[in-house]
Amino acid sequence: MKGPLFYSKILLFGEYGIIEDSKGLSIPYNFFNGALKIPDSVSEKSSQSNLILADFCLYLKGFKEIDLDLSLFEKHINKGLYFDSSIPKGYGIGSSGALVAAIYDRYSNNKITVLENLTREKLLVLKTIFSKMESFFHGKSSGLDPLNSYLSIPILIKSKDDINVTGIPSQKSNGAGAIFLIDSGKTGSTAPMVSIFMEKMKSDGFRKMISSQFIKHTNLCVDSFLNGDVKNLFDNTKKLSKIVFDNFKPMIPNEFHDLWKKGIDSGSYFLKLCGSGGGGYILGFAPDIDQAKNDLKDYNLEVVYHF
Repeated sequence: MKGPLFYSKILLFGEYGIIEDSKGLSIPYNFFNGALKIPDSVSEKSSQSNLILADFCLYLKGFKEIDLDLSLFEKHINKGLYFDSSIPKGYGIGSSGALVAAIYDRYSNNKITVLENLTREKLLVLKTIFSKMESFFHGKSSGLDPLNSYLSIPILIKSKDDINVTGIPSQKSNGAGAIFLIDSGKTGSTAPMVSIFMEKMKSDGFRKMISSQFIKHTNLCVDSFLNGDVKNLFDNTKKLSKIVFDNFKPMIPNEFHDLWKKGIDSGSYFLKLCGSGGGGYILGFAPDIDQAKNDLKDYNLEVVYHF
């Protein structure tokens, strides 16, 4: 047995903000993918994944409101079912989200399909199911990563209760501006990063900064990107990069602190967290990608979108 492919995603805007009701914009990233498989022969990789699926199945038995065929899931697990994935774990691009999407797609008894008229209500039902499922992997999931992987189309979050599929401006293949990924060279873990954020939220000053600055500029970035307003996008991404640098230091790998600040000071590129941070990929925005590549020549930049 081999199931359909489910892809990684990039949360362009909204990391941490969507926990506090900011806007968010998530796009599929088809460079990496994964699929459920029953192997012909067992390997170390397949057996490790199989053990995780067995634990996940036990967890799902606690949710009567999620209508999955868990007896079939268990039967397949006993036959060696695993998630065969090229999506790097701990890199902020939705490895657990793709796994959750694949399991819902294969084992849901009452599946909302991509071919239906996806009303806001149906999207919220899916997001709620996915949130409960993915929380097994990192404590408090918004459900957005599995939703993006399952639908494989860009998703706009206007608030917790207002999500829609959306179109994004067409890329300019020869455009000077670009969005890129940098590999930090180490993995991050979502749960401890979210715990740090929730702890910081107990501080009045941090909460005020989130509502008056972080969410404001996150929302302006989303609006600018969707409207194709590149100048305002870079203006607000620069401000957002500085806010993150000043207030989210634990989420930025130490060896990237100087690089982060150099980008803000020079205007050559602006870095931001890709997912929860702590490692994995770092997201970058460059008004001139050739200049950014020159300034970041010691790093491999993976361009994901051209302006």
